[in-house]
This record gives sequence, structure tokens and C-alpha cells, in this order.
Amino acid sequence: MGMTKIWAHRGASGYAPENTREAFALAAEQKADGVELDVQLTKDGQLVVIHDETIDRVSGQQGYVKDFTWEELKKCCVNRTIPGYREVFIPTLEEVYQLLAETNLTINVELKTSLIWYPQIEEKVLQLTKEMGLLDRVILSSFNHYSIKRVKEIEPHIKTGILYSDVLYRPAEYCRRVGADALHPIYLHRFMKPVWEEYCTAQIPLHIWTVNTEEEMEFFLCRDVDAIITNYPDKARKIAEQIKKQKIQ
Repeated sequence: MGMTKIWAHRGASGYAPENTREAFALAAEQKADGVELDVQLTKDGQLVVIHDETIDRVSGQQGYVKDFTWEELKKCCVNRTIPGYREVFIPTLEEVYQLLAETNLTINVELKTSLIWYPQIEEKVLQLTKEMGLLDRVILSSFNHYSIKRVKEIEPHIKTGILYSDVLYRPAEYCRRVGADALHPIYLHRFMKPVWEEYCTAQIPLHIWTVNTEEEMEFFLCRDVDAIITNYPDKARKIAEQIKKQKIQ
């Protein structure tokens, strides 16, 4: 296993409003290896990048993403979590792809189908990903594992990951049964010895979320998991470089 990759959670969301072009651009500046983002559908079927099913938390306005057209939604400023940014807006997935196309960052797209199973969202995301030539750089993940199964039925070659926070029985076997390529567990599973031991012998890529304290970063980076997902890619990069120097000495 090589050096652990550092993926910026909703972009560099510790510093810039989450899931915005500004957050993704900052992640690249902070030398992240990849970004994680969330995708949903508007009322008129546009793929947009936002985490919550409603716009309430990030904008201060109210309503479900699914109930807005793109024309309505694109005027919505989403700086409520980090007010220092004045003019930041919900991007489309295509806009984020365009921003990242010239980089070499991995793009982990989470299909937000846990609460609302958006019609044909899997097909729409795959179609756009193909059109933009990003199939080899995109990983699709979801807490809805039916979505992951559907993705693999449509496009067997794209990488996928199963997201979860509950403890799965024999997660490696389950992952293979779903047809996914990676496990995306919550970082807290490191404290569950039998579960962590199984991860260490599973021979399946392990992408851990959300690793935000320096102590947690050091724990996972020292164990060379495949990727950590963090709000603070700059801090993780600094710790990763320190660990690298120690290994060389």
C-alpha cells in the first residue's frame, strides 16, 4: 500500500463554504489529492452540488433542493457556515467537473439518495462523467447501496464505494456482494478492535471519513489507509509530510 491520499471533504470546507467552487479550488491549492462532493437533482433535473436535502443550513433560506428549479437555486448564496465569503453559490456538477478537469485530483461524488431517491440520478451522473472524460478519475459513493448496485449495472468499470457509519458484519464480504470497489466507513470504527482488524486484512481500498483532528489524521496516515476525507487538507498534508520524513530517516 502506498502513501495515504488526502481528499478534501466538500472541498476545503474548514476554510471555505462547503461544496462550492471556492472550496474545491482551495483544496487544490492546499495540495489535496482529491475532493469529495455531494450531488442532488433540482426540480427540473439539473445535477447540483450540495450536501443537505434542504438549503436551510447553508443559506438561511428554506426548502428542499428537489423543489427548486436551477434558475431559482443558482441565485441562492450559501455562505451561512463561513460568512467571510460574500458571493458563493451552489454549483452544478458540470461546473465542478470543469473546474477540476485541468487538475489531477480524484473526484469522489456522493450520490445523495439516502432520503430522496432522485429518478435516474445514477444515469445522469454517469452520462455527464463520460461526456467529460472523467470516468477514470471519479469514484461514486452512497449510503444507499442500491444506488451503488445500480451504478455498477450501468457502468461496471467506474470505481464505487459504500458509505456507512453503522457496523457492518463482515464488511469486505458485503462490499464484494454489492459489487463495490471500496469501503467508506466513519473514522470512529478505529475504536472497535474486531472491526478495525478486519479492515486491516480485507484487501479492499479503505477511504475513511471525516478525519478532522490532528490525532486522527496521524493515526490513519501512519497506517497507510488508502485515503482519508478531511475538512482540513492542509493540516493533513503537513502531517503526511512529517510522517514521510520520519520513514526516510
